[in-house]
Amino acid sequence: MNNYRIFVVEDDVDISRLVRHNLEAAGYRVRSFPTTSGVLMDAQKDRPCLFLLDIMVPGGDGLELCRQIRQAGALLSMTPIIFLTAKTTEVDRILGLEMGADDYITKPFSPRELVARVKAVLRRCENPLPPDVINAGDLQIDTAAMTLNVRGNSAVTTATEFRLLHYLAQHPGRVFTRDQLLDAVWRDTTFVSPRSVDVYVRKLREKIETNPEKPQYLKTVRGTGYRFEVPKQ
Repeated sequence: MNNYRIFVVEDDVDISRLVRHNLEAAGYRVRSFPTTSGVLMDAQKDRPCLFLLDIMVPGGDGLELCRQIRQAGALLSMTPIIFLTAKTTEVDRILGLEMGADDYITKPFSPRELVARVKAVLRRCENPLPPDVINAGDLQIDTAAMTLNVRGNSAVTTATEFRLLHYLAQHPGRVFTRDQLLDAVWRDTTFVSPRSVDVYVRKLREKIETNPEKPQYLKTVRGTGYRFEVPKQ
């Protein structure tokens, strides 16, 4: 774990020290930033294994930095992001996930829970998928390269989005409940709600569907969950 470096963006000195102390005690290396300035540039030079972002920080907010990371190119865009913030409503949480976060922790927080959730996100995002190429309609999902091509064009996804789509595409026509998808894709579901599945499906539809309001691939099964279908040509 000594090679695992985490970028922490937090302007509160006491919280930043608390986070650093607990992550370093767990074996991670930590680099702290009091503002968003310079974070993206430094990450492009020396990619961290995870970003831990406050939302309300000087020099720009964590949501905007999250958006920039997700648009920064294939490798960096797949890096896990966790928000650590005082914004506690479900609307705030859903917004954070829609911006591309992999988890959302509210303040005040338990240092033990913080470390547990960092470990859970890293396990989910970094365990390699078996080599596989799925061609389904206009989609090509390549797990070896961790790439998604939609109608001949590369589509940028987060690691969680990619894993969810791959799992569904492996089982075309099969209906999965939200809890089944959480168990299969998230695995450690202690801190993840079924509502998160809806957010990620909506984000995937925006990336793969011609019309996200009338999806051809990711179908909703009312009262149950979701299934993947290959459109008839």
